[in-house]
Amino acid sequence: MSAEESNVPPAGEDIHLPGGSIQPLLLTLGITLALIGVTWQWWALVGGCVLTVGVLIWWIRDAVVEYRHLPLEHGDGH
Repeated sequence: MSAEESNVPPAGEDIHLPGGSIQPLLLTLGITLALIGVTWQWWALVGGCVLTVGVLIWWIRDAVVEYRHLPLEHGDGH
């Protein structure tokens, strides 16, 4: 059995997929607003940076909570 085949979950095993989220869209808006603010208005730069950092913190917290709720055997590669 090759190394690639050993990483494939057995047939019938559930594969974890995260649900839909607004976070990627908000992160994109924050970064875009910050980049526009560099050449346009200071408040757009500040607002974009605040939105970007806030969404990143929110997204990381959600990812940590989701990771902690995975079954133990899901994350060990076996």
